[in-house]
Parts: sequence; C-alpha cells; structure tokens
Amino acid sequence: MQKVSSPQEAVACISSGSRVFVHGGAATPLSLLDALYERRALLENVELIHIHLMGDVPHCRKDFKKSFRAVNLFVGPNVRHALNYEEIDYLPCFLSEIPQLFRLKKRPIDVALIHVSPPDRHGFCTLGTSVDVARAAVDTAPIIIAQINRQMPRIHGDGFIHVSKINYSVEVDLPILEEESPQGTELERKIGKYVASLIDDGSTLQTGIGKIPHAVLSELIHHKNLGIHTEVCSDTLLPLIECGAINNSLKIIHPGKVVSTFAIGTRKLYDFIHDNPAFVQLDVAFTNNPQIIGKNPKVVAINSAAEIDLTGQICADSVGTHIISGVGGQIDYMRGASLSKDGKAIIALSSRTNQGKSKIVSTLKKGAGVVTTRGHVHYVITEYGIADLFGKTLGERAKALINIAHPDDRTELERQWREVVSISY
Repeated sequence: MQKVSSPQEAVACISSGSRVFVHGGAATPLSLLDALYERRALLENVELIHIHLMGDVPHCRKDFKKSFRAVNLFVGPNVRHALNYEEIDYLPCFLSEIPQLFRLKKRPIDVALIHVSPPDRHGFCTLGTSVDVARAAVDTAPIIIAQINRQMPRIHGDGFIHVSKINYSVEVDLPILEEESPQGTELERKIGKYVASLIDDGSTLQTGIGKIPHAVLSELIHHKNLGIHTEVCSDTLLPLIECGAINNSLKIIHPGKVVSTFAIGTRKLYDFIHDNPAFVQLDVAFTNNPQIIGKNPKVVAINSAAEIDLTGQICADSVGTHIISGVGGQIDYMRGASLSKDGKAIIALSSRTNQGKSKIVSTLKKGAGVVTTRGHVHYVITEYGIADLFGKTLGERAKALINIAHPDDRTELERQWREVVSISY
C-alpha cells in the first residue's frame, strides 16, 4: 500500500477510458470523488459504476459529460432527475447477480474507489457500512484506491480487506453519511398494523428503509425470537434488539446474528454495530440468494411498489418509462420468502400516490417495468386491508385488489377491469 498525502494524489492514476467502481450508500467516498472531479479536464469517457451514492453527485451535471459516464446499478433520489440513458444510464440486474458482472468480466473493473475503516493490528480494514457489491469489486479490480476513515465503523463479515491489497490510500477523519428513519403518518401506521398481523413469533424478517418499514417494525415490540436476514440494516432495528424482540435465536443461517449487506442510518446505528460480533455484513450474492434466504424459518419479506395492476404485476423501479430506483433485491427476497417454511412474501403500499392517484391500476403505465411478476406475488397490503393473491385466479385477484383500493377508486377500477376483460375476448 502506498500512502499518499491527499485524495488528489490518490486518484492521479485514473486515466481516460477507465471503468471505475465507486463504493456506495453511506460508504460513498466523497473525498476521492471530489478529487476525481477536479481532474475532469484531463479525463475523457471515464465510466463510474455504482449502486446508489449518497451526498452530492456532480458527475451527473451536463458540463461533466465529456469526462464521465455514470452506470447506475440502483438509482438514488439524487440521480433520478439526470437519467438520460446515454451519459447517465441504468443497468437493470438483480442485486444478487451484480457481483457476477464483475467476477465474470461482464463489466470488468479497472479501478475501485472504496471507503474503509482503519486497519487493525493485523493490517485488516473493513468495507464498513457497505459490503454489498463492493466485495466483488475489490476482489476483481487490479487497482484499489482507499479512503481510510477514522470514523468508519469496523464491521464483521465479508468486508475485510488487508492493506496489502490496497494500492493507494489516503487517511481522512470525516463523519459517515447519515440518514434518519422517516416517521410515518396514521396511514403508514395502519399498513404497519396489517403487516404485523401476519408476522409470527420466530419469524426472520427482511425489510428496507422508509415510512412503511418503520411502521411495521414499531408494531413488533412485543414479538419474540425474531431474526433479521436483510439487505439493509437501519436504526429501526435498534429498539427491537434492545427490548429482546430480535435475538436471531431461531435462524438457520448465522443464528444469533443480524445479517445484512449494507447499513444506512445515524451515528447511533454506526456506533452500535461497530466491532459488534452480533452484526455481520455479507456479500450480496449470499444475503440475496433466494435458496439461502429460504433456509431460514418463517421468512417475512416486506417490500413496496410504485403501482400494481389488477392481475398482480408489480412495478417497483419506474414511473412509466422513468426509472426511479432499480430492480434491487425485491424479487430475491420475495422468492426466498416463498421458499421458506411458513414464509410470507408481502408487498405493502399506500392505496394512492401523493397526487391522489390510485396505485392499484387496471393496467400498468405505458413503459412501466415489471419487477415482480404476478406469479411471485402473494400478499398485497394497503391501509384498507390484506389481499392474499396466492392460489387466486386473475378474476379473483382483481376483486381482492379492488377491495383494498381507496374506496373512491373502486367503482372506476371495476369498470376498467370489465373493459380489460372485454378486450381480452
């Protein structure tokens, strides 16, 4: 490892035409990125490939397009506005399969920019808050540039990287990017109660970040022997761990441990998981493998959607043709929960958008992508109840979904469904 005195020196080896992996989430290496942006006049056609980045992402600006091209493996809110499918593009892929893009050289990495915890006495850093797809990137990139941060938590699992693997490093002492768990309204609390009613003691949970996941977890304070095997670890888990509702005692895969692939939260979360052997961050090819997920008992996978049609097709990554997130791990966990003994795959969403339009629709918007097929969908939950679609015909599904739509939308949905049926004949 060659230690350098500044981020500018660290990124000086990056040349035009390189494909550069950028560590994502709370581990976004902002010091290295800022230094790379400063060199843009010397660079052309550098591809930056990453899951969603936190913080400012100026490489999405028009005046950066000659120097950089962004390939998003998951689109964050700070990038959505800039997607043009040329300089700022999206690569659809199951989160569980992204490591194969790097390992099988489908998308070979030239340089990896990573953000790590300080080395221990044996010389091992960790990938900190985000192991996810970064594990595969550091395993395959010939050049690794590390931002070593005194404030990055040391997290157990698959994220260990020895200093001998790092080519260039720069030391920083900067706060880790934080994200508060959003508080829900009465609407989200209603959805949370319905979801919680399906969760038995001893279940293994997968949930994300947002108002609905927060509302669900808030309802589980009196549950017993819950386990966590999920993509993202957030502050919402902490009260359940502290009260003993989550103890991971009945899991088959890594019993006694919270399993995730990345963490996003506040400093309270980062301090709690720092060097805590009860938390492990693992390669996303493992955490999101449906066969692995399904080995745990009573897996409850809780995901959401932008809209759902009356046959059960789920659009979760776009509004029409415009990408707003990504394929992510929804189908990984929906399928994994279905494979689990007594598992439950749940889609939870509000009945209407913020603009007052129904999220339950007769047909998906033109250009909308189907992330989760009608064959994978089991439970759908809104603030108006639970629709169990597993084992139901298309006509039975339509009736069940109309019954949990907003009351003011039901008559029109019934009319539209009759129209859909008549067209099919």
